[in-house]
Amino acid sequence: MKAMILAAGKGERMRPLTDQIPKPLLEVAGKPLIVWHLEKLAKAHFEEVIINHAYLGKMIEDYVGDGSRWSLKITYSREGSPLETAGGIKKALPLIGDQPFLVVNADIYTDFNYANIKNRNLNDFKGHLVMVKNPKEHPDGDFVLKNNQIELDGKEKLTFSGIAIYQPKIFEDINIESVAKLAPILK
Repeated sequence: MKAMILAAGKGERMRPLTDQIPKPLLEVAGKPLIVWHLEKLAKAHFEEVIINHAYLGKMIEDYVGDGSRWSLKITYSREGSPLETAGGIKKALPLIGDQPFLVVNADIYTDFNYANIKNRNLNDFKGHLVMVKNPKEHPDGDFVLKNNQIELDGKEKLTFSGIAIYQPKIFEDINIESVAKLAPILK
């Protein structure tokens, strides 16, 4: 299974820290956020990682390189301007292929073990999203979980963690290079 790290955003909420540094390169506990993910992906025996980027993307490429220091093969999906989550994934699909793949937001810090989701059988599901309890800064949540399906409307929403496995086919109706949000295609 391949993994994709979403690293194209501008990090507006983190300004002024992100005026000169892309959010995935901001340090947490002594190392850049993206490094935490790369180390965990390598530990979970992922071999190929695709990183999309737009804002200050050359800095990400210069820092991460080809991934060999983590025993990973890294390729980049370069966006002229951010395409949102679904648009960025659609642009990267030629690098990802036709098998289910893991997606991780570059701007999260997590103790989640990626090996726990790697061998998840999706069957007929569009994907598998890792949901968490709503943090103080996001009390309203994102999705309702009902009969192992997500819904956009309802009470007792949970927050999407930024970690998921998707089937490539759910992105087929998105035009390449178009801005597209994720939530509408998960309905």
